[in-house]
Amino acid sequence: MKYSWQHEGLTADQKAEIVLNEMTEEEKFSWLSAPMAIPMGDEPLPEGAIGSAAYYPAIPRLGIPAMQQSDASLGVSALGNVRPGDNATALASSLLLASTFNPQMAQLTGELVGREAFAKGFNVQLAGGANLIREPRGGRNFEYLSEDPLLTGVMAGHSVRGIQSQHVVSTIKHFAVNAQETGRVVVSSDLDEAAMRESDLLAFEIANEIGQPGAVMPGYNLINGEWASENDFLLNKVLKGDWQYPGWVMSDWGATHSAAKAALAGLDVQSGSNLDSQVWFDQPLRKAVARGEVSQGRIDEMVRRILRSLFAVGAVEHPATPFGPIDYMAHRLTAQREAEQGIVLLKNENHSLPLKKGAKKLLVVGGHADHGVLAGGGSSAVTPVGSLRLPGINFMGIETEKVFQPSSPLWAIRAESNAAEVLFAHGNDVAEAVRLAREADAVIVFADEWRSEALDAQGLELDAEKNHLISRLAAENLLTVVVLETGGPVTLPWLDNVPAVLEAWYPGSGGGEAIAGVLFGRVNPSGKLPVTFPASEQQLPHPEQVDPATTTSLPGSPVKGGIIHVDYNVEGSDVGYRWHARTGQAPLFPFGFGLSYTEFTYNDLQVRADGESVYVTLTVQNIGDRAGAEIPQIYLHPASKSYVPRLAAFERVDLQAGESKTLTLRLEPRVIANWDSDEGLWRIEGGNYVVIAAKNACAPILQANIAIKPRRFGY
Repeated sequence: MKYSWQHEGLTADQKAEIVLNEMTEEEKFSWLSAPMAIPMGDEPLPEGAIGSAAYYPAIPRLGIPAMQQSDASLGVSALGNVRPGDNATALASSLLLASTFNPQMAQLTGELVGREAFAKGFNVQLAGGANLIREPRGGRNFEYLSEDPLLTGVMAGHSVRGIQSQHVVSTIKHFAVNAQETGRVVVSSDLDEAAMRESDLLAFEIANEIGQPGAVMPGYNLINGEWASENDFLLNKVLKGDWQYPGWVMSDWGATHSAAKAALAGLDVQSGSNLDSQVWFDQPLRKAVARGEVSQGRIDEMVRRILRSLFAVGAVEHPATPFGPIDYMAHRLTAQREAEQGIVLLKNENHSLPLKKGAKKLLVVGGHADHGVLAGGGSSAVTPVGSLRLPGINFMGIETEKVFQPSSPLWAIRAESNAAEVLFAHGNDVAEAVRLAREADAVIVFADEWRSEALDAQGLELDAEKNHLISRLAAENLLTVVVLETGGPVTLPWLDNVPAVLEAWYPGSGGGEAIAGVLFGRVNPSGKLPVTFPASEQQLPHPEQVDPATTTSLPGSPVKGGIIHVDYNVEGSDVGYRWHARTGQAPLFPFGFGLSYTEFTYNDLQVRADGESVYVTLTVQNIGDRAGAEIPQIYLHPASKSYVPRLAAFERVDLQAGESKTLTLRLEPRVIANWDSDEGLWRIEGGNYVVIAAKNACAPILQANIAIKPRRFGY
């Protein structure tokens, strides 16, 4: 059967319009709200649903498939074991992905997620986490990418592009300034427009341009006192107005608070409607249309946006069906290569790493390294077959486990090390671990820190037992190497007492093999920190964490306990490394930091203006004796010092021993500029600028001056 939209040469917009004109009002409203497609209590799985985050029914007479929506950026999840026995490749945390500084890797891993989603029958993936990491203790930071708007935007955009290349719509989320998880439904992120445009919104803007995501998901939080899901400034003014965004806006699950107000503010779909106080986008919205509060044209626009996004990625023309072929071994290798590029070498005193092969006895301690590698908790947690599941937290009425994904560092170390004996100690018995450490040639201790959606880390320290264990082992064996598996920055009180530290983040399927490859030199580490590691919480713009339980109830608040206002104007657009530069504080490890087993030099820095663009050229050389990858970072600083240095360009370059390459990078003009809220446009201050080629935010190598003409540009 040929449908009316199946004609050569039609655009996605034209196809959407044809289908929209043939839909009934019931069909339209069936796509404006839906419950979570996971059985909860007495609620059964919706008929036709695979079992996932959401299901919207097909319209067979028009050739439109059902929308089957799944989480998340790190792979295809099965929250609450909704699909028993389901297997999926677990990508490393987004923090590790950002540590690669490699847009091609972001696109490659995005394609992997899209392929698996499509083969499982999903055509919408709730991916694309692009919030800036303003709060280093944030429980969901592992799902986000970095503290810098350029790095975040570029990496998120390429990830989304990869997913959508497989006929699967990707969201981008959580729009915007969604920095906190504890009390996330009562937090108002307060930030003035200029600072927001230059930081959090710029990350989303760049990601939207590169990835062209089919859907945008606002967060649970409020922005300047208005819920993100009914924030007219964010959704209508910025997203659909300034950026001319053509896709649809879906709420987060249980984050819709009204019918007419939300619809008029730009929300197109109420997601997880069974988690809200009522199904706002059914009868309440229908009644608002009947009263004339919301026009029929607005209802049509909501549906048109959904259809347009599905057609734009080919999800209608190429409908996803379950039980498609998946090459899990090839995907596992891709995940391993991602981890190998993103593991960060934080310390390597006296060239302690790579460890020598052929040792008599090695000791591996802690972190369930005998089984696998840690994953973050919540809706993004991917559980490959063979995962170790431990008690976690109750998340939205679903028991969410603490998952160790089946990629054993212990077994990978045995394979890589060629050691005569590799022992394992869980670390619960400190005395026994210390006794074994005395006899070992080297000790590799895994220190894990679990973070989860809906709950922030309480402070930046590892738990006291882990710090004590590391200190005792380091006192007993001088070659004690620490491997961190964390969901964000942590403080390291024992740092001076150990010779080597790796930050492996949550490294995903193949993570154990990647860690072992770095430890024993098969892999030359090249990851760079996408977040600053502060020396202490006192260095943060907000040293004290806010406990929602202590807030007072506000009159008329729909949330019990009232609204918490967090004043992000303290740091404004100076997030992370910019805050440290502004306040003159030396971090424990700066943004962009990461060591290698070889050495690189930078030479011949040149800067030129070509029309409205500024270009930087420099030569990078590997002067060591082994191949490696370097990531030159270009920062820009006005001679007037009107703002601190900002990352304006970066590029990853692979070099053989002795090889050199000349790179040309274009500086992002919106990083050079500031936002003028009065005129509603970007403004570049004319004058002299210092362009800095650096190894990290605190390690300038070369600099050059350039005069930049004043310029104003908008939308």
